[in-house]
Amino acid sequence: MDTDNKIDDFFIPDNEVKLPEELDYTRAVEYIRSAEAFSRSTYQSVYIIDYFKRNFLYVSPNPMFLCGLSPEQMMELGYRFYLEYVPQDEQSLLLDLNRAGFAFQSTIPVDERKDWYIQYDFHILNDGHPILINHKLTPIALTSDGRIWLALCVVSASNHTTPGHIQMHRVGSPDFFEYNRLTRRWDKRSMPTLTDGEKAVITLSIQGYTMTEIGDRICLSPETIKKYRKHIFEKLGVRNITEAIIAATNNKLL
Repeated sequence: MDTDNKIDDFFIPDNEVKLPEELDYTRAVEYIRSAEAFSRSTYQSVYIIDYFKRNFLYVSPNPMFLCGLSPEQMMELGYRFYLEYVPQDEQSLLLDLNRAGFAFQSTIPVDERKDWYIQYDFHILNDGHPILINHKLTPIALTSDGRIWLALCVVSASNHTTPGHIQMHRVGSPDFFEYNRLTRRWDKRSMPTLTDGEKAVITLSIQGYTMTEIGDRICLSPETIKKYRKHIFEKLGVRNITEAIIAATNNKLL
């Protein structure tokens, strides 16, 4: 199968833009400016997918997702990026979650679709070395029939050790749905909740404080801080404070 045919696999009836007359690309300039400002202020790696033109409308200069490419080179590649910089055995994962995600979206009322986002983990190849990333995709512009025209993608480090972990979240809700590729079902789950003390430990850890310094700042003993950390690791299913910070940030638990 040639590259063009493989790219076509990403574009299915569920994500086809059927009302091109509604697309106002003068509005897209504002979306790009907002993405640039977001990337600049948060140092996040972001890009915008255009489902009508089947390419990338914007790519931030943050190096995490670029694999040594310039933003211009990345935009020129478009969807070929996934074919050239994602391990071949994980490209089927991307196609699978693409189908499942858009099928899920079609069940959501049109006026609620901007409230939902999908996140998942996969490897990208940077100079041949695989790096596991977390990828969040949220719609930013839809047509009147609820089809996604533009979507904002945010890339960050994954707190997992394996690809997958396909989840559909609604902003403001502790509940989410996780996709099981074996059963092809979305299973309902609930986000863990952190106590104020646990949030303080993670927040101060992000700021670079040691356990002793954290204890001094919130008037607790180092032993108590160790217990907080142990509880955090168990709740988030992580092994260390670095993974806990990534998990809490990716899942908006702070």
